Amino acid sequence: MNLWTKIKGAVVAALGDARLVEAAGATAVSVSEEGWRRLSGGSDPNRDLSPMSQDRMAKYALHLWERNILANRIIELPLAYMLCEGVTVSADNEQVKEWIEEFWSDPINQMDIKLPKKARQLSIFGEQCYPAFVNEISGEVRLGYLDPANIAEVIRDPDNPEQAIGVVTTRNKKGQYLKYKIIINGPESVFTERTQTIREGFTDGECFYFSVNDLSNGSRGRSDLLHLTDWLVAYDDFLFAEQDRIDKQLSNVWSVKLVGATPEECRKRASEFGGVDVGDVRFHNENEEWSNVAPNLNAADSTTYARLARNHILAGASLPEHWLGGGGDINRATAAEMPEPTFKIFTMRQTYLGHMLTEMIRYVIRKRSKIDEIKWSNPEYKFSVQMPEMVNSDITKYATVLASVIAFAVTAIGEGLLTKARAIEFINSISSRMGIELDAAAELEAAEKEMAEAAEKQANADLYQEPNDSANDPEPQDVAA
Repeated sequence: MNLWTKIKGAVVAALGDARLVEAAGATAVSVSEEGWRRLSGGSDPNRDLSPMSQDRMAKYALHLWERNILANRIIELPLAYMLCEGVTVSADNEQVKEWIEEFWSDPINQMDIKLPKKARQLSIFGEQCYPAFVNEISGEVRLGYLDPANIAEVIRDPDNPEQAIGVVTTRNKKGQYLKYKIIINGPESVFTERTQTIREGFTDGECFYFSVNDLSNGSRGRSDLLHLTDWLVAYDDFLFAEQDRIDKQLSNVWSVKLVGATPEECRKRASEFGGVDVGDVRFHNENEEWSNVAPNLNAADSTTYARLARNHILAGASLPEHWLGGGGDINRATAAEMPEPTFKIFTMRQTYLGHMLTEMIRYVIRKRSKIDEIKWSNPEYKFSVQMPEMVNSDITKYATVLASVIAFAVTAIGEGLLTKARAIEFINSISSRMGIELDAAAELEAAEKEMAEAAEKQANADLYQEPNDSANDPEPQDVAA
């Protein structure tokens, strides 16, 4: 008889004639979901780090950023390119401008100061969570901060694992934990009824949750330093070992020869010897012979390995070698072309930061417009987030290219090869790729006008004009004379 049978028998004996009935039940399925088959399940544990690994990753990443020079640069250099010039938010509607400014400059939010920190922590920890606190009277929004170390779990939509729906915190000293509903700028009806029911259980407020370096069916973000951690530590250990080797090479060793001494006498003399400082003078008889010997460690040149290890790390971080003092015989022209893949990577992260800000500001407009009973999705309330340009543009080069593009468009229109509407689209496409904002329609009209004036002037110049004979006549006599 197994253990369960024994336990069941004991319970039956205690209850007398009472019957044990196994619990049974069924999950209620909404009518709207009947007949539908789920295409995916929840978050895959194989796509996530374990809670312990997640915690260790965060601690290691923070330690490396604080103590490892190379790791610090891997985090800080992209931030300098992405945010150094500052972020601007624009809107046509004056009311929206006021709402955005109040949110941006709020003494708690202080977005100008805190945005670089938010971006830095996103890179270090791979995720960020900001609880949102809304003034019920004015609709003003203030952002808090939830340390990733205090995130116990990120809940995903069981019917769509790509979508995070809630954040559960770790238990505090009182044994309490909080459940935040992740903000989506849309109605709850975008979720299935089952997911809406789950979200109703997150009653401790709303929060923004952002993550990077994750997968669609993963629940947590990963640090930018995760895949580099072992190599960064190994490179650091190598540098410290090299420093020790150099210190030993700069030192010297005294060799003392005891003439006729037994091993016991050598050990006794060694125990009596207190060491020699630089400049000391030692006196001894003919039984001891002292000589100064410089150690020869026969250490191979480590420059090749150092460069190999560093470049391996920099390749993982998508940073060019010459950005950190390397590069060998790379000339200026080559160096100017090398960072293009790096800036592609930076642009992806910068775009994501822009998305984060867009979601925050959209939420602000939603809450403020709700108080004023205004439809927040009104096209009149559109806004745009302008991220700074990461590299200084060659204005002269861009101006030349753009002038040629506009001239080509005007000529193509004149020859009937291109419609004016298509030409405007073409100019806008080229200018946006170069990071230039302009009114293509106005520029095209101005270009057409200039070309027409130039053509008219040239036509007038080509007309045959009768010579002016008076030009060869002698100057007229002064009437008074």
